[in-house]
Amino acid sequence: MSGHKNQSSNPPGLKQIDLDQIWGDLKEGIEQQMNRNPSKSKKGQASGGAQLVGLELYKRLREFLRIYLVTLLKDGLDLMDEDVLQFYTRQWEEYQFSSKVLNGVCAYLNRHWVRRECEEGRKGIYQIYQLALVTWRDNLFKHLNKQYNMPQINVLYICAVLHFVLVLPCIIYFSGLNEEDPAAKGQNLSVYKESFENVFLEDTERFYTRESTEFLRQNPVTEYMKKAEQRLLEEQKRVQVYLHETTNERLAKTCERVLIEKHLEIFHSEFQNLLDADKNDDLGRMYQLVARIPDGLGELRNLLESHIANQGLSAIDKCGDSANNDPKIYVNTILEVHKKYNALVLTAFNNDSGFVAALDKACGRFINSNAVTKQANSSSKSPELLAKYCDLLLKKSSKNPEEAELEDTLNQVMVVFKYIEDKDVFQKFYSKMLAKRLVQHMSASDDAEASMISKLKQACGFEYTSKLQRMFQDIGVSKDLNEQFRKHLVNSNEPLDIDFSIQVLSSGSWPFQQSFTFSLPTELERSVHRFTTFYSGQHSGRKLNWLYNMSKGELLTNCFKNRYTLQASTFQMAVLLQYNTSETWSIQQLHESTQIKQDFLIQVLQILLKAKLLQSDDDENELHSNSVVSLFTGYKNKKLRVNINIPMKTELKVEQETTHKHIEEDRKLLIQAAIVRIMKMRKVLKHQQLKCIDILIEKEYLERTEGQKDTYSYLA
Repeated sequence: MSGHKNQSSNPPGLKQIDLDQIWGDLKEGIEQQMNRNPSKSKKGQASGGAQLVGLELYKRLREFLRIYLVTLLKDGLDLMDEDVLQFYTRQWEEYQFSSKVLNGVCAYLNRHWVRRECEEGRKGIYQIYQLALVTWRDNLFKHLNKQYNMPQINVLYICAVLHFVLVLPCIIYFSGLNEEDPAAKGQNLSVYKESFENVFLEDTERFYTRESTEFLRQNPVTEYMKKAEQRLLEEQKRVQVYLHETTNERLAKTCERVLIEKHLEIFHSEFQNLLDADKNDDLGRMYQLVARIPDGLGELRNLLESHIANQGLSAIDKCGDSANNDPKIYVNTILEVHKKYNALVLTAFNNDSGFVAALDKACGRFINSNAVTKQANSSSKSPELLAKYCDLLLKKSSKNPEEAELEDTLNQVMVVFKYIEDKDVFQKFYSKMLAKRLVQHMSASDDAEASMISKLKQACGFEYTSKLQRMFQDIGVSKDLNEQFRKHLVNSNEPLDIDFSIQVLSSGSWPFQQSFTFSLPTELERSVHRFTTFYSGQHSGRKLNWLYNMSKGELLTNCFKNRYTLQASTFQMAVLLQYNTSETWSIQQLHESTQIKQDFLIQVLQILLKAKLLQSDDDENELHSNSVVSLFTGYKNKKLRVNINIPMKTELKVEQETTHKHIEEDRKLLIQAAIVRIMKMRKVLKHQQLKCIDILIEKEYLERTEGQKDTYSYLA
């Protein structure tokens, strides 16, 4: 390379310096350094004329580096694949080290001439180390990138050297170059992305498209998902170790599109198989993969919902008639299905809100419409059976669980209750059963009763449980009232000859119906009369309506070999007490003396005949008004206390029908109230927009608009 003197840059009056001599001193050291022989390098003495020859010296350095790199590029032309990468990795390491040494050698040039040029705004002038990097970029990196394009190099090993060969020079260069210049910083990633990232991502997509298709052809989906997980993790680590962090998002999306999104249909088909086989780990793996795809989980949620609904329907169907007749079997079957899939959603699907919603929809579907509800031809069968299950739990029994276990079971009941659509049906049946438990002192635990009401209140609000809470209050008040009555009798010197207690229930809170006509036995009249007098003295203006059908008592027998205590209903007591005066009665005579309706009286007698306390020549199922029923004096029982107070089938059926009738009436009233509120606000509406309006017209809330058959107006 021939040198020349830089005449143009010499200030007037200063002695010219021999540039060739300076360059000769520098070049020997540079060549030694670039050939990685640092021990022979020596510092050039450029201090004397740096300002005069700075530009020329800078140009010669730049040209030297250019020629060096062009030669280096040619040396690698015949190399292939890994050899290319290994060669340029080694060259880059040596070049980077030599450039740092060169930067030190040219410290004086950097400090004075380069700094002055940069301060004066001269473009294309860099610190010598940065100049070395720019030259690498322009003369090797760009050409290498074109010559050895990504498709020619296996994506699985390219990144092992990519950091050193292609990416790092750009990043180092631009991260330290012109830090005050925002435009230069902006170029940082544009070179990286254009020269490398775009091509790298294209090659990645091609590679995984081939690999995934081939792998799925030869392996089950479950194995493919493991492979996909592994590949995604590898690519994430590859970015951390070799690439710039900004590549992470684009690389992840590319891999997810190729490895997951393109195979979603296969995933959907396999999802059902995994559900059928209870492969929870694989289901979790599929969820984690598909969750990476925007809106990718929708179909999985739909499949899960259908699967749970079908499993619930199938489980109830398998129970047959036992589910219809046994509330415990019915509710536990529902809970088992919910428990299984709730655990699945919690673990495999990470309690994802969309999958929780799918579980809830599925449970709502099969709980409110299944084999049991279809057999009853009513969706209200589920809330009815759930209320009966609660009654089994809360009623005194030898099988009552411990308090903690009972509380846990009540929580499970609330899980099913959440899905019940006809919550008003549950409330009606629960209310009736609670009333009986309280009146008959049959609650297993007052705390458990209060806890259940609290749960219902939390779920449905104060109005839903207000009557239930008032029932409890009435029972508490009745205890005090009985105590006051006893004290009153003692103070009046009028002790009763029988043990008598009463419960006064506020008529609006309890779901009991008024008793039909009944003639109270004379043995009980005195007690009833005395309490009525006492209560009237305490509460003037209040009227007591006696619910004989809810009353009960105990009779002591003196007519059998053993002395028994019979726990009987008031109607049973009325019948049996007739046998104090005669051992034989016709049904017609019993009807006249008790005033119990004959069809109901026959049912009372049937129970007493089955208990073998009474006997008749006629079959118990063919009794009529002239049938004669006698006391069976040979009655025997192993127990001395015998409960004969068994609910009658007709009574239960009537009660059930009455409950459903009241539910319908309540619903109609609610609908009517809603329509009145709507009409009050809208004033005029078309017929098709309203329902249940005939009753409201009768009640004079609405009227037909004159001249328009299908329009109604609100009556203020």
